[in-house]
Amino acid sequence: MALPDVDTRVTYPAGELVQPARVLHVATAGDGLLAVVTDVTSFHPVDAAWPDQPADTGVIEAHGVDLRVRDAVVAASDGASLHLGADIPVRKGTEGWAFLVAHLVDDDAAIAEGDLVAIVADPTARRELSLGHTACHAASLALNLALASRWSKEARADALGNPDFDGIAIASSRIEPGASVDRYRLNKSLRRAGFDVPGLLETDLDDLARTIAASVQGWITANAPIRIDRDGDGLTDRRRWVAELPVGTAEIPCGGTHADSLGELGDVRVSLRLVDDDGTPVLEMRTGVTG
Repeated sequence: MALPDVDTRVTYPAGELVQPARVLHVATAGDGLLAVVTDVTSFHPVDAAWPDQPADTGVIEAHGVDLRVRDAVVAASDGASLHLGADIPVRKGTEGWAFLVAHLVDDDAAIAEGDLVAIVADPTARRELSLGHTACHAASLALNLALASRWSKEARADALGNPDFDGIAIASSRIEPGASVDRYRLNKSLRRAGFDVPGLLETDLDDLARTIAASVQGWITANAPIRIDRDGDGLTDRRRWVAELPVGTAEIPCGGTHADSLGELGDVRVSLRLVDDDGTPVLEMRTGVTG
């Protein structure tokens, strides 16, 4: 069977966990693994371009056997070959390329092109990562709000109209079960953009963390509803996290999975610390929820 020429259809943005599918392509992935590409999947894959949220865990049910999915990654095909993860040579959405979800299973798995299977994502693991990702977005908005007065120049606005410290200074983001870790570089370019870096370096970070947590906890108490708006069901179709917060509607581009409301997060914990990255101070924000 030829390599797919259209993007994998994904159902995880709608919260699906189980998805009947047809196997379109099976290829050797190295390290004792096979890459299994299906026409549709409920599995959220890790994206090498911005690997903030880990892949779902779970199985492929094939011929009455549960095949453990060792990982799921974004892949791409130009019709001639399949490229996995960091080996993809083009940006997502490049014309002439199909962007796919590759499920990695053991290379002795009994699975072949044309098989009808079921993709089954683990519900507990999905929920924990969804809570962590939702908390990450809420905390980023609360961080921007808490730092809004520290800009001397006009900066681009976030989803609530505040200066977007998160979007401008972010260096990395990692989603964990019920938690997230975001790191922000406090470098010269941030100073030139008008942010008061010296003032932040002298700030009581515990007090700032309490301010951020209080904002998020208020939104949790209000049980602000969340939805995922999407332009289509393809892997590369644009998706947006939309939260109806008491202070306004927030809309953030995002391809991850999320809770249906902020009320699901329970209690929030936020901590801040400064770390050093080759001489550049980095603000690290850790957010956790009880779920």
